[in-house]
Amino acid sequence: MLDDSDRRLLRQYQHAPDLGPAELAERAGLAPATCARRLDRLRAAGVIRGNRAVIDWRALGYEVEVSLRITLDKTKGNAFDEFLDRAREIPEVMEIQTFLGRVDLRLSVIARDMAHYQQIYRSAILTLPHIADIEALMHVARIKSDEGLPL
Repeated sequence: MLDDSDRRLLRQYQHAPDLGPAELAERAGLAPATCARRLDRLRAAGVIRGNRAVIDWRALGYEVEVSLRITLDKTKGNAFDEFLDRAREIPEVMEIQTFLGRVDLRLSVIARDMAHYQQIYRSAILTLPHIADIEALMHVARIKSDEGLPL
C-alpha cells in the first residue's frame, strides 16, 4: 500500500505536521502538487487520522501521574461497557487501555498533587462500577514517549 515516497512523506510529516506544503514537499523530495495529493490519499485511507496539539500537562500544574491497573468483576455481562462509559467521564483520566489477561484495564490519571489525586481516587475512581481489584502505580519518570513510527 505505501511506497517509498509515501514513507518519506510520512517520516517528515509525523515529525513536523505544521510545515507548509512547499517545505514539506521539498523535505520529502516531492513536487508540491504530488505531496498534496499523497497527503489527501493518506488521509482518505485512514493512515493519517488527524493533527493535534500536544500540551504539557505538567506546565499547567499537574505534577502527579498514576497508572491504575484494574480487574473487573466479569460476572456481570455488561461490566466492561458500564465501567468504560463512566471512566470516560472523569476529566483527569487521560488514557484507558484494555487488556487480555489477569488485568482488564489500565487508566492513566493525572492530578495537581497527591491531595488532588486522593480526592479523584476516592470520589471518582472508587465509585466506578464492577471493580474487583485495583493496583496503583505511581509514575516516577517517563523515559521514552514517542508516537513517531520507524518509517
